[in-house]
Amino acid sequence: MSTDSEQERMRRWRLVLGGDSDATGQKLSGDDVGIDAALAALYGGAGAGGSGSRKGGLGGSAPNVARWLGDIRTYFPSTVVQVMQADAVDRLNLTRLLLEPEMLEAVEPDINLVGTLLSLNRVMPESTKETARQVVAKVVADLERRIAQQTRAAVTGALNRATRINRPRHRDIDWDRTIRANLAHYQPEYRTVIPQRLIGYGRRSTAVHRDVVLCIDQSGSMAASVVYSSVFAAVLASMRALRTSMVVFDTAVVDLTDKLADPVEVLFGTQLGGGTDINRAIAYSQGLISRPKDSIFVLISDLYEGGVRDEMLRRVAAMTAAGVQVIVLLALSDEGAPAYDHQNAAALAAMGVPAFACTPDAFPELMAAAIERRDLRSVIERLQPSG
Repeated sequence: MSTDSEQERMRRWRLVLGGDSDATGQKLSGDDVGIDAALAALYGGAGAGGSGSRKGGLGGSAPNVARWLGDIRTYFPSTVVQVMQADAVDRLNLTRLLLEPEMLEAVEPDINLVGTLLSLNRVMPESTKETARQVVAKVVADLERRIAQQTRAAVTGALNRATRINRPRHRDIDWDRTIRANLAHYQPEYRTVIPQRLIGYGRRSTAVHRDVVLCIDQSGSMAASVVYSSVFAAVLASMRALRTSMVVFDTAVVDLTDKLADPVEVLFGTQLGGGTDINRAIAYSQGLISRPKDSIFVLISDLYEGGVRDEMLRRVAAMTAAGVQVIVLLALSDEGAPAYDHQNAAALAAMGVPAFACTPDAFPELMAAAIERRDLRSVIERLQPSG
């Protein structure tokens, strides 16, 4: 191994281990001194060439925290900065400092930070709210760029396929459905089907073809799901062929449908934390469904029920029996399935409503399948990660 490679390896170990440079025999210089100090402030260690007596921490001082936030954005890529910010909130109890506008201006906006800010919404001083709104708006704009086009394309295609015409032009014929519908007219001598009825894809119209109700658990563990759900709800609400409603719940139910034109307003209408009454939320949602066979009900919850469990399950059964397409998502985020109530998930699965975690990238395809009333179980199996 070359001397340069060995020195670089020891340098990296020195930054990982922290503490006195004597532990590895590696002296720090240049930016490494700042990197070491930033890591030591959060994770402990001697820090920049110290004697080993210094402990991790920022002393709860706003100027120190602001300086540290600036340092980590200088030394680390944004993905690492987001992890360090989340660790700082947990390890150094910086939640209080996030209520100060100066702190919010220094942070790297991300989903987890938005969740923290929303949980502080009710105690946030007026002087901070505008800055917090700007942080949330930046994250929402990034999410919309990521998911809006894919969602509109998938849902529009599904709506066109679901709205079929019986006298289509040649280019509009759905050959798969047409052949299936005319199998009785198979002619053995010609080894072909003579179609008596043509089925085509529908054309765009201004009619509302599907009603979508998003019912979202706003308990603290569902923060990322609330953020993604709000953005998806706003995108779906912008499509005239859908009638989209959104309700959030803990022990109370809040209808945010009238705010869907602005997902930032939706998010500030939520209140993360508190108990959970899924049954009450479903009961309210049932009142929004006037066309069961043309309705999709999406419950996003970890299924920990604080209300009447048996009644909750009866309500879901009644909706499915009436023809509502019911989808239960344990999470709508990139983080995988959270802790959830396995007993309730099993009970729902037994009535043909599987509960599963869904990534934001998979959600448009899931909605497309629901609009076309395809068997969701096969779609879910394909969307779930292997292993």
